[in-house]
Amino acid sequence: MKINIAGIQLNNPVITASGTFGFGREYGEYFDLNRLGGICVKGLTLTPRQGNKPPRIAETPAGILNSVGLQNPGVRYFVEHEVPFLRQFTAKIIANISGNTVEEYCTMAEILSDSDIDLIEMNISCPNVKEGGVAFGTNAGTVNNITQQVKKYCKKPLIVKLSPNVTDIKEIAKAAEDGGADAISLINTLLGMAIDINTRKPILANNVGGLSGPAVKPIAVRMVWQVASVVKVPIIGMGGIMTGEDAVEFMLAGASAVAVGIANFVDPLACIKVLEGLESYLHKNNIYDVKEIIGKVEPN
Repeated sequence: MKINIAGIQLNNPVITASGTFGFGREYGEYFDLNRLGGICVKGLTLTPRQGNKPPRIAETPAGILNSVGLQNPGVRYFVEHEVPFLRQFTAKIIANISGNTVEEYCTMAEILSDSDIDLIEMNISCPNVKEGGVAFGTNAGTVNNITQQVKKYCKKPLIVKLSPNVTDIKEIAKAAEDGGADAISLINTLLGMAIDINTRKPILANNVGGLSGPAVKPIAVRMVWQVASVVKVPIIGMGGIMTGEDAVEFMLAGASAVAVGIANFVDPLACIKVLEGLESYLHKNNIYDVKEIIGKVEPN
């Protein structure tokens, strides 16, 4: 079940999606974190953030809308207080970063490069933050430029997390790869909105938020498949993965690893169940190496 992402070997392809697993402490009370391939931690910013005003979460028929706004203790607190805890486990540590400027991304990459983490995931696509994020992730030129700039300061493998809120995901992915991305992850949430018909006001205080969950899975699978056709770097697929069968689907589309998101909110053991479901699929089909299914979809 071992898999290699940009030179880093993971015990298996199952990773937690940023923003759904905190820093792993609470979930560590439910299962052994050593069983995960990787832990992608809560999104970090250069300085601590309080996040957006509540309500910040709205349930939808097949997922959730969120506008948490990157509430976090800041990258330096993470390095000092959370990395030592996470380092106790064999799961690889992936630090997810967001910034308002290119300079902030570069500074965070520099700080994290000197810490004991394994990979950096650069979020250039968070749709629920009013400053930054969207502008970087929706234009091929800016994606290429920010990737090039951050790479100058990044000594760890750099994963660029793409926004689905674009017209041509292949163009954006290629821009990231050409800019020096060591891996690509997708998809982030889709911009959505929910309205309370009684108050006639948006449910979220931020008016709009990011939609994730099973509702977005077909879009995510399609985008992973499209991106896999134009890039050579590894892909981490995510978007509505609830079961092992979902993980298989993403890997057949071209993902080398998968990230489990809001399923963690439904069931704290979701990641383990996804891993066991993936193992069961391989066993039933007499497949001895998980890498054998990557990109093996047979289009009609």
